[in-house]
Amino acid sequence: MTVNLRDISTSDLDAITAIYRESVLSGVASYEIAPPERQEMATRLSAIIGQGYPYIAAVDENGELLGYAYASAFRTRPAYRWMVEDSIYLAPAARGKGVGKALLAELISRCTALGFRQMVAVIGGAHPASIALHRSSGFEETGLLKGTGYKHGRWLDTMLMQRVLGEGKDTDPDLSAYPGSLYKG
Repeated sequence: MTVNLRDISTSDLDAITAIYRESVLSGVASYEIAPPERQEMATRLSAIIGQGYPYIAAVDENGELLGYAYASAFRTRPAYRWMVEDSIYLAPAARGKGVGKALLAELISRCTALGFRQMVAVIGGAHPASIALHRSSGFEETGLLKGTGYKHGRWLDTMLMQRVLGEGKDTDPDLSAYPGSLYKG
């Protein structure tokens, strides 16, 4: 399967909405129960890229969206601004074919270049495939939160995984450069 990565576009909104809808209804990666409509997905996309976070599309040779990934704030308190949370969603036909790995590698590269120091994965349902993907990309398990969500008639655990980006905690960050500049206080 040929995979091309590019920045997300508003023209991808219908496909993003469909992929996320399937994930919400069938999967455990998201703890949402009711899938958001296209307008809500547009609002979310705008908020993420408006803050300067990367949002990446994976498309096949025909330009069909296979999946997408983005980084966003892990928490909104200012001291967390050097840490991002990754999110990856794939169309069912793209799963297990290296699309997620390509998206995550690109997301790690872009977040490192932007100056982020840590990336965290909050893995809903402690899904084994997602854990394996993150482990193969240098993430380490940092915690298991048990019984954090109830979906599809069962209790779900949440796995936390973390990966150092760039210099990590070895040096002080530049408060005046992005992502330090995300805090306007």
